[in-house]
Amino acid sequence: MSSHGTPIPMISAACGPLTGEAHVPGDKSISHRSLILGAMCVGETRISGLLEGEDVLDTAKAMRAFGAEVEDLGGGNWRVYGVGVGGFAEPENVIDCGNSGTGVRLIMGAMATSPITATFTGDASLNGRPMARVTDPLALFGAQSYGRAGGRLPMTIVGAPEPLPVRYVVPVPSAQVKSAVLLAGLNAPGQTVVIEKEATRDHTERMLAGFGATIITEVTDEGRVITLTGRPELKAQEIVVPRDPSSAAFPVCAALIVPGSDVLVPNIGLNPTRAGLFTTLQEMGADLTFENLREEGGEPVADLRARFSPDLHGIEVPPERAASMIDEYPVLSVVAAFAKGDTVMRGVKELRVKESDRIEAMASGLRAGGVTVEDGPDWWIVKGAGHGNVAGGMEAVSHLDHRIAMSFMIMGMASNAPVRVDDGAPIATSFPVFEPLMKALGAEIRRS
Repeated sequence: MSSHGTPIPMISAACGPLTGEAHVPGDKSISHRSLILGAMCVGETRISGLLEGEDVLDTAKAMRAFGAEVEDLGGGNWRVYGVGVGGFAEPENVIDCGNSGTGVRLIMGAMATSPITATFTGDASLNGRPMARVTDPLALFGAQSYGRAGGRLPMTIVGAPEPLPVRYVVPVPSAQVKSAVLLAGLNAPGQTVVIEKEATRDHTERMLAGFGATIITEVTDEGRVITLTGRPELKAQEIVVPRDPSSAAFPVCAALIVPGSDVLVPNIGLNPTRAGLFTTLQEMGADLTFENLREEGGEPVADLRARFSPDLHGIEVPPERAASMIDEYPVLSVVAAFAKGDTVMRGVKELRVKESDRIEAMASGLRAGGVTVEDGPDWWIVKGAGHGNVAGGMEAVSHLDHRIAMSFMIMGMASNAPVRVDDGAPIATSFPVFEPLMKALGAEIRRS
């Protein structure tokens, strides 16, 4: 499957029990950051378990374009020989980040405080997404940006020749914005300070510390205050990428709504800034347990066991949990359709500016499949009818969004009639083995 190629319509139909182990890919967030920080080190960083989806492969190509040696050793093992903080070379060509908002925003931050110029583009979805939320704080360092109307790609960034340290309050909960500012701060003198009013995923802070940067996080009345000392010599690392909780969400949620299912999803990262979905599912009555809890590479990890849960009920998801599960709301809305009662989701305006307007995309598809949905600018409510009462039988539009496509594939596995998705190709950006993995568990998925 390729998000850059011919559309791949897909159909998912009701199936027997899903059983077995689901070995999902490596964590996408950590994979991006491993490549970028490896490229900013002195020496050789070895990475195992890298997610080899299109988004991450586009970041690997970008790091080569900035002068780092990036080599695929096979089997998810990679080698990055870095150029050091401030050592990026000017790319010869436009940097194509495909579908990846994480990739392009983090890379912009990483190069914004070096005296080089780079032009970024992406696919139709990425080129429609707002970049001012990143370019505005990068301008405080002295970087300049020139893009299309509304701060959209294609965009050229002119790095700051004499960068200044920055103190920046993140206006909306966004790990991408926070991370872009911190990566820019690596090549600025003095201390760069980022203040979050609401905590977001903290992989960047954990990994910067692991690579040898001096970074301190404090909780104050202002929120989480993250202080980074600029111009460290980052030290090359051996990185083991845990498996992605956002990808694990799909086989987990499928097991909860398909009768008789019992699925084990091993080695899942349970960073508390990422695990909100699993807490929410348990509150809804899901038979979801954590086994073999442990720590790997500074990140909490466990094996997840999910079993069919016929008595799921709707809940109100706490708005403060949104940042820890923002990518999982689409598939949560599918589970909510099979629960009894209302599932209320508030504080989720970030879903409007993801790869697609995810609230609109999911609400439209769910309604077409017989589910009642109410929505507003920053909230939506799925009125669940309970197991066995979801009609399905519609075609959903993916809007070039991998999570929308996969969510409707999960819906089809328990609906009364099959669900068709107009284009499953974007799934390859984050979960290239989704189709064979789900089929191996017992799912009825086919291309049409």
